[in-house]
Amino acid sequence: MTTSSSASGGPVCTICVMDTSDPDIQFRNGVCNHCREAEVRLARIRLSAEESEKKLQELADRIRADGSGRSYDAVVGMSGGVDSSYVAWLAHKLDLRILAVHFDNGWNAEVATANIHAVIEACGFNLETYVIDWPEFRDLQRAFIQAGVVDIEMLTDHAIMAAMFDLAERHNVPYVISGTNIATEFGMPRAWGWNKQDWTNIKAIHRKFGSRKLKSYPHMGLLKTIWRRYLSSNLHFVEILDIANFRKDAAMATLIQNTGWRYYGGKHYESIFTKFYQAHILPQKFGIDKRKVHLSALIRNGEITREQALAELETPLYDPEQLRRDKAFVLKKLGFSESEFDQLMTSPPVAHNAYSSDRRWREAIKSVASRIGKLPA
Repeated sequence: MTTSSSASGGPVCTICVMDTSDPDIQFRNGVCNHCREAEVRLARIRLSAEESEKKLQELADRIRADGSGRSYDAVVGMSGGVDSSYVAWLAHKLDLRILAVHFDNGWNAEVATANIHAVIEACGFNLETYVIDWPEFRDLQRAFIQAGVVDIEMLTDHAIMAAMFDLAERHNVPYVISGTNIATEFGMPRAWGWNKQDWTNIKAIHRKFGSRKLKSYPHMGLLKTIWRRYLSSNLHFVEILDIANFRKDAAMATLIQNTGWRYYGGKHYESIFTKFYQAHILPQKFGIDKRKVHLSALIRNGEITREQALAELETPLYDPEQLRRDKAFVLKKLGFSESEFDQLMTSPPVAHNAYSSDRRWREAIKSVASRIGKLPA
């Protein structure tokens, strides 16, 4: 089996559509390292319908037992997207008492808000919205764009995780149920992002480029993250979709039929900024088309064919008129002039580790802990 070629002439995996835009990709007999690693991980989570139902019921029984005498069994974060909405629906079907939490960072598309309320109403859950201090968050996003680093979205991802744990502790809720999953999210190149929980990196970038003092931005340092996610006996982090035989197509059909949920057109495009980031900033400044990761995961999950994915990659990332409108909106909201922003987009990318980071300590701790069976490697 030989490796096929991309439009740019570089090799492309013969199973998925990943190519050398991932600088660390490795091919063996035409197959990329992401597909080889995914095969092992997917084999662990692909269950029969009976096995999946059994594991889900066992998990629900454990969550209900631990939540006995409390107001809620678990916290579920909700963005209005497929994954989090389906987690909420699944928790509802398992008869769990859920506190739904929405992290509002100021960038919700209208469809996202509508989806959250549609799912909440269908499930009968209570909703608590965590509204970020917009001037602080705006200052952080401006700092990351000025810093030239690739993972601007780590600001939202970090704060969501911290906020969910903060609210779980405040309400004495023993479980945080996440929509992260192997089936549709595995295979993100390391060079295309950064560790979402690297509070040291966030602080360092903001210290150099920010102009406001951070007073309320939800965050977790390295030790608190490890304690909350892996070691605490009072707070448990669960990735429920990994025992649910999760499929994006089936989840969307279920949500549409039962809740009135609506699709928004792309992975995490329920956020206006995320859409602009993935469909404009990443390809223009960093040469990254994240559709390759998302489509490759769907190929491996048996939801689309490689030919369908390749055809999708031939379509434009943005409608030109929609890009014009979104760009004007984003730049005005963030306080950039068009010339200032365009100059930042053409300046050379800067690695996250050009600024202080906890990566060395994080990897050292995880290496030791994985050997004694406490943390994943």
